[in-house]
Amino acid sequence: MPQAKGLFISLEGIDGSGKSTQARRLADWLRARGRDAVLTREPGGAPGAEEIRRLLVEGDPDRWSPETEILLFTAARRDHLERTIRPALEAGRDVVTDRFADSTRVYQGATRGDLRSLVDRIHAEAIGVEPDLTLVLDMDPEVALQRGLARQSGEDRFEEFGLPFQQKLRAGFLALAGYYPDRCVVIDASRSPDEIAEAVSGAVAHRLG
Repeated sequence: MPQAKGLFISLEGIDGSGKSTQARRLADWLRARGRDAVLTREPGGAPGAEEIRRLLVEGDPDRWSPETEILLFTAARRDHLERTIRPALEAGRDVVTDRFADSTRVYQGATRGDLRSLVDRIHAEAIGVEPDLTLVLDMDPEVALQRGLARQSGEDRFEEFGLPFQQKLRAGFLALAGYYPDRCVVIDASRSPDEIAEAVSGAVAHRLG
C-alpha cells in the first residue's frame, strides 16, 4: 500500500505578524502528535533558494523592479519545491512553510503594480502547486511594522517601504483569503503567542479531521 502524502501548510501575513514563531510551534505540535513535519521558509528552504533570498530581502528597497522580484521569487520557489517540499510530501512528511506563493501574489502582484495576472501565469507554468491549508496571520500593520523593524535582522528591505505599504499588504492578504476560502483560514494574530498557536493548531486539527 503506497504511503499517504503529507500535508502541505503555509503561513502567510504581513511582516512582523509572527509567522516564523507560529510555523515553528506548529511543526512542534505536529511532531508531538506523531507526524513527521518539515519546517521551512520562503524565500529560501533549499541551498540555492537561500542564496536568492539574500538578493531579495537585503539592500535598498528600490533594488529590484516588481517584475524582477517576481522572477527571483519564482526561481527560489522552484528550487524550494524541487529540493525540499515535493520530496518531503512524497515521503509522507508534512511540510510547514513560512510563506509560499501567496506572498508573491500580494507583495508583487497586488501592491507593487497591477501584476497579479503575471504572477499567476508564471506560477501556473513554473510551480503549479498550492498548499493544502494556508493560515493567514492578521494584525494591525502599525504594530507589526514596529515589531519587524525592532528585530534589526538586516532583512528589512520590505519593512522599509513603510506603513502605507504594510497596510496595502494586509488588505491584499485578507482579499486573497476571501478569494481562496477552501484553503485559507484567517487567524487573529493580535493575541498572545499561546492563543495564536491554539487557533493555528485548531485549524490544522480540523483539516486533519
